Amino acid sequence: MKIEIWSDVICPFCYIGKAELETALAQWGGEAEISHRAFRLSPGEAPMPVEQMLGRKYGLTPDQVKANLASVEAHAVRAGLEFHLAGTIAGDTTDAHRLIALAATRAKQAEAVAALYRAYFTDGRNIFDRAVLHQIGAEIGLEAADIDAAFTSSDIDMSIALDQRQAQAYGVRGVPFVVVDGKFAVSGAQPVQAFLQTLQAAAAEAEKTAAISEGEVCGIDGCEPAQK
Repeated sequence: MKIEIWSDVICPFCYIGKAELETALAQWGGEAEISHRAFRLSPGEAPMPVEQMLGRKYGLTPDQVKANLASVEAHAVRAGLEFHLAGTIAGDTTDAHRLIALAATRAKQAEAVAALYRAYFTDGRNIFDRAVLHQIGAEIGLEAADIDAAFTSSDIDMSIALDQRQAQAYGVRGVPFVVVDGKFAVSGAQPVQAFLQTLQAAAAEAEKTAAISEGEVCGIDGCEPAQK
Protein backbone atom coordinates (compact mmCIF):
# COMPACT_ATOMS: atom_id res chain seq x y z
CA MET A 1 0.00 0.00 0.00
CA LYS A 2 1.27 3.45 -0.91
CA ILE A 3 0.42 6.39 1.35
CA GLU A 4 1.25 10.00 0.46
CA ILE A 5 0.93 12.71 3.09
CA TRP A 6 0.83 16.40 2.20
CA SER A 7 1.72 18.44 5.26
CA ASP A 8 3.63 21.38 6.68
CA VAL A 9 5.91 20.99 9.68
CA ILE A 10 4.40 23.96 11.52
CA CYS A 11 0.83 22.68 11.06
CA PRO A 12 -0.38 21.32 14.42
CA PHE A 13 -3.12 19.26 12.84
CA CYS A 14 -0.57 17.67 10.50
CA TYR A 15 1.36 16.35 13.49
CA ILE A 16 -1.85 15.23 15.18
CA GLY A 17 -3.05 13.60 11.95
CA LYS A 18 0.27 11.81 11.60
CA ALA A 19 -0.15 10.35 15.10
CA GLU A 20 -3.72 9.25 14.38
CA LEU A 21 -2.69 7.66 11.07
CA GLU A 22 0.15 5.76 12.77
CA THR A 23 -2.29 4.42 15.36
CA ALA A 24 -4.63 3.34 12.56
CA LEU A 25 -1.78 1.63 10.73
CA ALA A 26 -0.85 -0.29 13.88
CA GLN A 27 -4.46 -1.42 14.33
CA TRP A 28 -4.78 -2.38 10.67
CA GLY A 29 -1.58 -4.43 10.78
CA GLY A 30 -0.69 -4.28 7.11
CA GLU A 31 2.39 -2.89 5.41
CA ALA A 32 2.54 0.56 3.84
CA GLU A 33 5.09 2.69 2.04
CA ILE A 34 4.73 6.26 3.32
CA SER A 35 5.92 9.35 1.45
CA HIS A 36 5.74 12.87 2.86
CA ARG A 37 4.92 15.59 0.34
CA ALA A 38 5.69 19.27 0.81
CA PHE A 39 2.93 21.79 1.43
CA ARG A 40 3.91 25.32 2.46
CA LEU A 41 1.14 27.05 4.36
CA SER A 42 2.75 30.50 4.18
CA PRO A 43 4.93 30.73 1.05
CA GLY A 44 6.95 33.93 0.98
CA GLU A 45 5.97 34.94 4.52
CA ALA A 46 8.72 36.18 6.84
CA PRO A 47 8.96 34.37 10.19
CA MET A 48 6.82 35.89 12.95
CA PRO A 49 5.44 34.81 16.34
CA VAL A 50 2.49 32.46 15.95
CA GLU A 51 0.40 34.77 18.13
CA GLN A 52 0.99 37.61 15.67
CA MET A 53 0.19 35.41 12.69
CA LEU A 54 -3.10 34.21 14.19
CA GLY A 55 -4.13 37.71 15.14
CA ARG A 56 -3.34 39.09 11.71
CA LYS A 57 -4.67 36.20 9.62
CA TYR A 58 -7.87 35.46 11.51
CA GLY A 59 -8.50 38.75 13.33
CA LEU A 60 -8.27 37.13 16.76
CA THR A 61 -7.80 39.09 19.95
CA PRO A 62 -4.91 38.14 22.28
CA ASP A 63 -7.34 36.28 24.54
CA GLN A 64 -8.81 34.43 21.58
CA VAL A 65 -5.32 33.49 20.39
CA LYS A 66 -4.47 32.15 23.84
CA ALA A 67 -7.67 30.10 23.93
CA ASN A 68 -7.02 28.80 20.41
CA LEU A 69 -3.53 27.61 21.31
CA ALA A 70 -4.78 25.97 24.51
CA SER A 71 -7.47 24.12 22.54
CA VAL A 72 -4.93 22.79 20.05
CA GLU A 73 -2.60 21.71 22.85
CA ALA A 74 -5.47 19.79 24.47
CA HIS A 75 -6.23 18.09 21.15
CA ALA A 76 -2.58 17.08 20.91
CA VAL A 77 -2.68 15.51 24.37
CA ARG A 78 -5.62 13.35 23.30
CA ALA A 79 -3.47 12.13 20.38
CA GLY A 80 -0.61 11.29 22.74
CA LEU A 81 1.51 14.34 21.83
CA GLU A 82 3.03 17.18 23.83
CA PHE A 83 2.71 20.68 22.37
CA HIS A 84 4.11 23.98 23.64
CA LEU A 85 2.75 26.51 21.16
CA ALA A 86 3.20 29.86 22.90
CA GLY A 87 6.10 31.73 21.36
CA THR A 88 6.54 29.43 18.37
CA ILE A 89 7.27 30.96 14.97
CA ALA A 90 5.20 30.82 11.78
CA GLY A 91 6.26 31.61 8.22
CA ASP A 92 7.62 30.10 5.02
CA THR A 93 8.94 26.60 5.80
CA THR A 94 10.83 26.05 2.55
CA ASP A 95 14.15 25.34 4.28
CA ALA A 96 12.55 22.68 6.49
CA HIS A 97 11.04 21.03 3.42
CA ARG A 98 14.46 21.15 1.76
CA LEU A 99 15.86 19.22 4.72
CA ILE A 100 13.07 16.64 4.42
CA ALA A 101 13.73 16.28 0.68
CA LEU A 102 17.42 15.70 1.34
CA ALA A 103 16.59 13.15 4.02
CA ALA A 104 14.37 11.30 1.54
CA THR A 105 17.40 10.73 -0.71
CA ARG A 106 19.17 9.13 2.27
CA ALA A 107 16.24 6.90 3.29
CA LYS A 108 15.70 9.13 6.34
CA GLN A 109 12.56 11.03 5.37
CA ALA A 110 10.39 9.66 8.18
CA GLU A 111 13.12 10.44 10.71
CA ALA A 112 13.42 14.01 9.42
CA VAL A 113 9.67 14.65 9.59
CA ALA A 114 9.42 13.25 13.11
CA ALA A 115 12.47 15.22 14.27
CA LEU A 116 11.14 18.49 12.84
CA TYR A 117 7.70 18.04 14.40
CA ARG A 118 9.24 17.24 17.77
CA ALA A 119 11.68 20.14 17.54
CA TYR A 120 8.98 22.65 16.66
CA PHE A 121 5.98 21.59 18.72
CA THR A 122 7.55 19.99 21.79
CA ASP A 123 11.03 21.46 22.18
CA GLY A 124 10.31 24.99 20.95
CA ARG A 125 13.28 25.11 18.57
CA ASN A 126 13.39 27.69 15.80
CA ILE A 127 13.24 25.62 12.62
CA PHE A 128 13.45 28.81 10.53
CA ASP A 129 17.09 29.13 11.60
CA ARG A 130 19.40 27.21 9.26
CA ALA A 131 21.79 26.56 12.14
CA VAL A 132 19.00 24.76 13.98
CA LEU A 133 18.13 22.78 10.84
CA HIS A 134 21.80 21.79 10.62
CA GLN A 135 21.59 20.49 14.18
CA ILE A 136 18.44 18.53 13.47
CA GLY A 137 19.96 17.12 10.29
CA ALA A 138 23.07 16.04 12.17
CA GLU A 139 20.91 14.38 14.83
CA ILE A 140 19.42 12.07 12.19
CA GLY A 141 22.74 11.39 10.50
CA LEU A 142 22.84 13.88 7.61
CA GLU A 143 26.13 15.44 6.55
CA ALA A 144 26.62 19.19 6.99
CA ALA A 145 27.85 19.66 3.42
CA ASP A 146 24.78 17.88 2.06
CA ILE A 147 22.49 20.09 4.14
CA ASP A 148 24.20 23.23 2.84
CA ALA A 149 23.82 21.98 -0.72
CA ALA A 150 20.13 21.20 -0.14
CA PHE A 151 19.42 24.81 0.81
CA THR A 152 20.45 25.95 -2.68
CA SER A 153 19.50 22.90 -4.75
CA SER A 154 17.34 23.68 -7.78
CA ASP A 155 16.39 20.01 -8.02
CA ILE A 156 15.08 19.97 -4.45
CA ASP A 157 13.21 23.22 -4.99
CA MET A 158 11.62 21.70 -8.08
CA SER A 159 10.49 18.65 -6.11
CA ILE A 160 8.89 20.92 -3.49
CA ALA A 161 7.14 22.90 -6.21
CA LEU A 162 5.89 19.70 -7.84
CA ASP A 163 4.49 18.47 -4.53
CA GLN A 164 2.60 21.74 -4.10
CA ARG A 165 1.38 21.59 -7.70
CA GLN A 166 0.08 18.04 -7.23
CA ALA A 167 -1.77 19.17 -4.12
CA GLN A 168 -3.41 21.92 -6.16
CA ALA A 169 -4.36 19.36 -8.81
CA TYR A 170 -6.11 17.34 -6.09
CA GLY A 171 -7.94 20.50 -5.01
CA VAL A 172 -6.22 20.57 -1.63
CA ARG A 173 -6.97 23.74 0.32
CA GLY A 174 -5.53 22.64 3.65
CA VAL A 175 -3.41 20.00 5.28
CA PRO A 176 -2.94 17.29 6.34
CA PHE A 177 -4.13 15.59 3.19
CA VAL A 178 -3.55 11.85 2.89
CA VAL A 179 -3.86 9.86 -0.34
CA VAL A 180 -3.87 6.06 -0.23
CA ASP A 181 -2.97 4.13 -3.38
CA GLY A 182 -3.85 7.17 -5.47
CA LYS A 183 -7.58 6.44 -5.00
CA PHE A 184 -8.61 7.15 -1.43
CA ALA A 185 -8.17 10.47 0.36
CA VAL A 186 -8.50 11.69 3.93
CA SER A 187 -8.55 15.44 4.50
CA GLY A 188 -7.66 16.88 7.88
CA ALA A 189 -6.68 15.37 11.20
CA GLN A 190 -9.41 12.75 11.24
CA PRO A 191 -10.02 10.33 14.12
CA VAL A 192 -8.20 7.01 14.09
CA GLN A 193 -11.35 5.20 12.95
CA ALA A 194 -11.61 7.34 9.81
CA PHE A 195 -8.04 6.51 8.83
CA LEU A 196 -8.60 2.84 9.67
CA GLN A 197 -11.69 2.65 7.46
CA THR A 198 -9.76 4.22 4.59
CA LEU A 199 -6.90 1.74 4.98
CA GLN A 200 -9.34 -1.16 5.03
CA ALA A 201 -11.16 0.13 1.94
CA ALA A 202 -7.88 0.54 0.05
CA ALA A 203 -6.76 -2.95 1.07
CA ALA A 204 -10.06 -4.43 -0.06
CA GLU A 205 -9.76 -2.65 -3.41
CA ALA A 206 -6.21 -3.94 -3.85
CA GLU A 207 -7.32 -7.50 -3.11
CA LYS A 208 -10.16 -7.22 -5.65
CA THR A 209 -7.75 -5.97 -8.30
CA ALA A 210 -5.28 -8.76 -7.51
CA ALA A 211 -8.04 -11.34 -7.81
CA ILE A 212 -8.97 -10.05 -11.24
CA SER A 213 -5.35 -10.09 -12.41
CA GLU A 214 -4.95 -13.76 -11.53
CA GLY A 215 -7.31 -14.99 -14.25
CA GLU A 216 -6.18 -16.91 -17.32
CA VAL A 217 -4.94 -14.69 -20.13
CA CYS A 218 -4.10 -14.85 -23.82
CA GLY A 219 -1.45 -12.72 -25.44
CA ILE A 220 0.43 -12.48 -28.71
CA ASP A 221 2.51 -15.51 -27.72
CA GLY A 222 -0.46 -17.69 -26.89
CA CYS A 223 -2.62 -18.48 -23.87
CA GLU A 224 -1.42 -19.20 -20.37
CA PRO A 225 -3.19 -20.69 -17.36
CA ALA A 226 -3.52 -18.62 -14.21
CA GLN A 227 -0.54 -18.70 -11.87
CA LYS A 228 -1.20 -20.70 -8.72
